[in-house]
Amino acid sequence: MTLKTTPLRDAITLALAVGTTALAGVGTAAAQEGEQGATTLDRIEVTGSRIRQVDIETAAPVLQITRDDIEEQGFSSVADILQNITAVGSPAISRTSPLSSGEAVGGQYIDLRNLGPNRTLILVNGKRLGITNDGLQDVASIPASMVERIEVLKDGASTIYGSDAIAGVVNIITRKNFEGAEANAYFGQYGEGDGTRQVYDFLLGFTGDRGSVTAGVEYSKEDPVWARDRWFAIDRFPTGEKTAPRPGGLSGTTEWGRFSYDTGAVNAAGNPVFANRTLRRDVAGLDPRNFASFRAPNATDTSNPSAASTVYSGVERKSIFVNGIFDITDSVSFNTDILYTDRESFAQNAGYPFQSANFDLSSGGLSADSYFNPVGNQATGALPPGVEPQDIQYVRRGWEVPREVRNSLTTYRFSGAFSGSFELAERFFDWDAGYLYNQNKGVQISTGNLNTLAVQQATGASFLNAQGLVQCGTPDAPIQLGSGAGQCTPWNPLIPFGYDAPNSLADPNVQAYLYLPGQALSETTTDVYYANLSGSLFSLPGGDLGFAVGVEHRKEDGFFSPDALAQTGISTDLAAGPTGGGYSLDEIYGELQIPLLSDVVGARELSLSLATRYSDYDTFGDTTNSKFGFKWKPLDQLLVRGTWAEGFRAPTVADLYGGSSQTFAFYTDPCDVSFGSAAGSAACLADVPAGFRQPANDPDGLADGPGTQTPTPFVSGSNPELQPETSESKTLGVVWSPTFADGLNLALDWWNIRIENTIVADSPTAILDDCYVRGITSRCDALGADGFTRDPVTGGVDSMSFASRNAGYQETEGFDFDVTYRFESQWGRFNVAWLNTYVSKNELKSDDLEGVPTQLNGTASDALGAFFRVRSNASLTWDSGPWGATWGVRYYSGLREPCFFTATAANVAADIVRCSRPDFASPDTQGAITPQNELGSNTFHDVQVRWNAPWNATVAIGANNVFEHYAAPAYSTPNSGYSYYGGFDIGRFVYLKYQQRF
Repeated sequence: MTLKTTPLRDAITLALAVGTTALAGVGTAAAQEGEQGATTLDRIEVTGSRIRQVDIETAAPVLQITRDDIEEQGFSSVADILQNITAVGSPAISRTSPLSSGEAVGGQYIDLRNLGPNRTLILVNGKRLGITNDGLQDVASIPASMVERIEVLKDGASTIYGSDAIAGVVNIITRKNFEGAEANAYFGQYGEGDGTRQVYDFLLGFTGDRGSVTAGVEYSKEDPVWARDRWFAIDRFPTGEKTAPRPGGLSGTTEWGRFSYDTGAVNAAGNPVFANRTLRRDVAGLDPRNFASFRAPNATDTSNPSAASTVYSGVERKSIFVNGIFDITDSVSFNTDILYTDRESFAQNAGYPFQSANFDLSSGGLSADSYFNPVGNQATGALPPGVEPQDIQYVRRGWEVPREVRNSLTTYRFSGAFSGSFELAERFFDWDAGYLYNQNKGVQISTGNLNTLAVQQATGASFLNAQGLVQCGTPDAPIQLGSGAGQCTPWNPLIPFGYDAPNSLADPNVQAYLYLPGQALSETTTDVYYANLSGSLFSLPGGDLGFAVGVEHRKEDGFFSPDALAQTGISTDLAAGPTGGGYSLDEIYGELQIPLLSDVVGARELSLSLATRYSDYDTFGDTTNSKFGFKWKPLDQLLVRGTWAEGFRAPTVADLYGGSSQTFAFYTDPCDVSFGSAAGSAACLADVPAGFRQPANDPDGLADGPGTQTPTPFVSGSNPELQPETSESKTLGVVWSPTFADGLNLALDWWNIRIENTIVADSPTAILDDCYVRGITSRCDALGADGFTRDPVTGGVDSMSFASRNAGYQETEGFDFDVTYRFESQWGRFNVAWLNTYVSKNELKSDDLEGVPTQLNGTASDALGAFFRVRSNASLTWDSGPWGATWGVRYYSGLREPCFFTATAANVAADIVRCSRPDFASPDTQGAITPQNELGSNTFHDVQVRWNAPWNATVAIGANNVFEHYAAPAYSTPNSGYSYYGGFDIGRFVYLKYQQRF
């Protein structure tokens, strides 16, 4: 079949071939793999349709990242490449969030339109990538060396691919029909000399008369970057690379240790008066059993956890992939893809901030009968007047044993399909039937969490035995020394880090007894059986009416088993119950391509597309979703296109069958008199004392601002009654290839996505706001699934439970505007690409009540992340002879976050005010003033220069963020564990690449 070329078809071809990364070049579309610029084409399947066709122009917008684009930029992983698409939102689990926990930590997930990564469907060669129990698909498991191209459908596609394709589809198409051999090496690091990245891969391929085999291996390693080596991470409230930080953000649970004792006095209310003491560190060799060796805490007795934490996690990956195509007959072939990936990641946090009073087993504190208690029965010095021997509460951060998390994920993937074509009544039909199996097996090894049962015994009664060693128990009932079953090693939690004294946390025997490595296991399996048939039925005025039909059976199973000690609740690790379950479904779909007119005045082409899909789940029941699209070419150089689509997302295994887990959530208490929106209200004063402040793990025990982490763990869980989310998406666009400028192409697409019945991850802030701000009394119920309790004296929230629910909606809308221009001159070939996404609306309603939705557009927060109004990528690529160069620019618009340093008298006097819009109010705050601070826009520049050597090799050197630009600190910690947006560059990254072809 011969494809008739037109200026517009060339424009669409070029638009599809334009890479969407910062340094993406402009290539020629590969409508048929291995060929470029062909005029006689086979029928191909474009992402978003099952109908094979020669025309790559579709009603829905599709972007393509080619192999050349991947090689002409400095990002070394599929995840980093995709994260730089302008239509992609903020990273779901950022590598700059070392406190993240759970099965999905260590992976990288793509979030089209900022609607959540589980609403973006990831395909590999048109088949689903395996998922976690939370429904996330880890693109870090895909080696970049196996990628031929990536197609990104920026439109809903549940009618074609089923659940999850609400925001769009990313289809990773692997290399095949490769002839010869290719070796690549990549090495780079940040300007600070850290974060080294190495990638080595080898590809080998053979083709013959009856098929081909392509196989490759890849090894990649990315070293971690430490927070102490980045100005924006070492301090909680940084101001700049060369300026002093604002005060605050240090932890009061320190590596120096501290205890609290009853002074024997009482206050005016008749309550006992307690005082704090910490061991003096200015004099070595003090007796830690003598009360006189201790002093009252001061401003030096704080801890900076960032000094022992990673700001960017390390990743190591080993992959093997094979593609085979075997022609059984001239019309029947067998295709198979095999992938093995072992991915390991590493992140570290400072040692656990242990507080004896926070855990039931250790709530007795350091026993009065402990050999180490300076106000106990064996104290060596005199006690202060009125002080009796007593148990004492203590706090001690385990600085000597940092919390390390090593996540390993092994992926086994196999797909095999028989396919072919046949001719019937002078019409061609294509068919395929196959099977997909994907298994992800995860192991999470963690260190640095204490066994609270061991802590109870180690800080209980102890004595000095005849050998001069401190032993647990009493002389009459001793407990054998050691760390095994039935044994005990005493611990003195009052010895500061770095201070030489017996039985401190630096003692290996103490560490062996108190700390046990945790191990969590996970596994998910995906089984898919499918069959498809496509072809043409009859002719219409505009061409042949195309169709596709198919059936699919899919089964998802999974489990996540947290560490055994965490499940029993005797570990400082977040307590969690196991997740386990599965579901299966049967689906059938149909699709039509209806060409109405062709080559007539006012309609060089007019066609419609229709599709519908019926899905039957064994959990919630069935659902039917449909899609409509159109293409209209009034002129050869102009295309108008549009779509309307229904979509859905089924509840995941974790949504339905997840176990309860503890979380140290970040939240804002609306009753806080410093920043709470309901402070002083009757509802608040009924539950909290006047002048109430939200508790926090800070030196003064009080929250510095909104979005502060709870010092006590909350509990989150699942909901087996969840129903699927439903969506409606619309697109309308125009593509223009003007005849007055050969090679110039422009595309403008409007899009709108609305999701109803959203599965909402309820939050502590939402529950408290519903109770105190919105007056929803059912949300104040302490016995409910989303209930909470407060301390009867302080008023602080001391327990809270919450779970997912179906409620509210999310709607986003915006425009994509792309300009590409390629031309040749006496100085070489030039390709220009300018790709833009403008979000005009992104609003979230997390309940079904009357009220104004939350406006996310242009905002940043710790709970929801960053929502940029504008993202823009521009690139200029030049090639002349053996030389080439690419310059890329990545732009992010500004953000707005809550003020952390308002113009109070104290802040003004200290010159630390940071609040550009103190009188900010909007409809979603119901007119209430909520001070906001504006963060400026950011632009990052990338560059690469390459040389094609005469020995069939290519050498490239480049730098991402070549001008070493840093964004302003974001105190709301969006998508990050630090005051810096988790998707921004963390320095200048310089790299060298070498490719040898054989």
